[in-house]
Amino acid sequence: MIVSTLDALVAEGAVTLPDGTPREVTVERPRQKGHGDYATNVALQLAKRAGTNPRAFAGLVSERLQRADGIAGVEVAGPGFLNITVEAGAQGQVAADIVAAGASYGGSDTFAGERINLEFVSANPTGPLHIGAVRWAAVGDALGRIFTATGAQVTREYYFNDHGAQIDRFSRSLLASAQGEPAPEDGYGGDYIHDIARAVVEKHPDALDLPAEESLEVFRAQGVDMMFAEIKESLHAFGVDFDVYFHEDDLHRSGAVSRAVDRLKELGTTYEKEGALWLATEQYGDDKDRVIIKSDGQGAYLSGDLAYYLDKRERGFDRCFIMLGADHHGYVARLMAMCAAFGDTPRVNLEVLIGQMVNLLREGQPLRMSKRAGTGVTLEDLVGAIGVDAARYALARYTSDSTIDLDLDLWARASSDNPVYYVQYAHARVASILRNAADLHLEPATGADFDPGLLSHPKEGDLLRALAELPRVVAGAAQLREPHRVARYLEDTAATYHRFYDACRVLPMGDEEPTDLHRARLTLVAATRVVLANGLALLGVSAPERM
Repeated sequence: MIVSTLDALVAEGAVTLPDGTPREVTVERPRQKGHGDYATNVALQLAKRAGTNPRAFAGLVSERLQRADGIAGVEVAGPGFLNITVEAGAQGQVAADIVAAGASYGGSDTFAGERINLEFVSANPTGPLHIGAVRWAAVGDALGRIFTATGAQVTREYYFNDHGAQIDRFSRSLLASAQGEPAPEDGYGGDYIHDIARAVVEKHPDALDLPAEESLEVFRAQGVDMMFAEIKESLHAFGVDFDVYFHEDDLHRSGAVSRAVDRLKELGTTYEKEGALWLATEQYGDDKDRVIIKSDGQGAYLSGDLAYYLDKRERGFDRCFIMLGADHHGYVARLMAMCAAFGDTPRVNLEVLIGQMVNLLREGQPLRMSKRAGTGVTLEDLVGAIGVDAARYALARYTSDSTIDLDLDLWARASSDNPVYYVQYAHARVASILRNAADLHLEPATGADFDPGLLSHPKEGDLLRALAELPRVVAGAAQLREPHRVARYLEDTAATYHRFYDACRVLPMGDEEPTDLHRARLTLVAATRVVLANGLALLGVSAPERM
């Protein structure tokens, strides 16, 4: 409505905007009551471009906006803020619109037409998933859902690291276990190593009778397959599935590294020195240039990244996201330089998100060890302690660039101080009201039977404004890569709903005859159900009907 008002002012000649009117403007809910239903700083943003001062510009917008249907009043405040009050009928219509939209409500076309590759988790298949990777499973999958809701075509990708020294150590650890020997000094321990070694021997009884190199290869090939199958199964049980499992080994077998190097040579971003081939990354913001082909002709570590990034771009992805742990923070600059060396735009075509550590607490003490893995806490440990819903919600609830301490006792608790329980309980409460209404043969008002002007109570207004925020919150979460904004919004909205329910009776009491107000409030309750269910779905969390 504000954008159309600006368009009208320009068309009338009342305002001149040399760069044209913006297609989106910032509209927020005021923090203080009495400042209207919505507020915007559009006058402060555009006044200079229009050749006037903010209050004068705000006055023009205010005068034109007040003529619009559904607007009860517009006040110019301070240096040029606009506080907008909406008529009850216009505001109440939000409830019916949400119910009509159903599962699609909250979506937008913010990223319409964008092809996004979202690479996350990508843990080496040398052991069960540890808590750091699990955080990316929750955050990455939620971000994928949010991008999809905002119009993007999303591919979730797992980079399967089946090439290199860690796989060699894993294979030797399995072989040592099968032979009844201790793990190599640089190998892997834990019960899972013994479990997989036994499984390999059961499948290939002659594995230990083969020549040493052949025997090791059996344990490598079978062991990696078994470990990765377990990782996939664990992630699937966690509600996370990938569209593509990309094998690092394929890059080296297919000639993709050579193709990437040849492309960079053509672009003039490489040079030879001391018998090696270097990529001139310093000119693109890295702290120094990087070797990509060593003097012995073998590819350096960066060569795989070059080939993998080019492969993604050649597959047609506009934006490539890589989610890495905090220990990879120093690697970001060279990845951005690599992107620029290919002629692409860093932080547009390639974006790296960094996730910080997760600490699990029980009875105030940190959990440090998984018996099965023999090292850090795993996905199974977390899910076993608090369940999938609580684990996903807890890990997605905080900005990923901050370290979090998760109190397992809190997240397992069936009480309102457990955030996921609080939101899920609100949904279950809403579902219960709608079931009780159906038992009374009372349905939410729809179509011509719905009178939005009846929803005029202040608490109804608060809830309507909260529900109307979901599309903006989801778009913001996508633009900022911050799924935690959806979680915090759900908690605020659940609290707003509870306050509404305490102040406004929804169902008739005793022999009281149902009224249009009851039906209108049921429409508002149904809209709340849509919003809570849709928001939880974006986080990969269930919306229970009963609790």
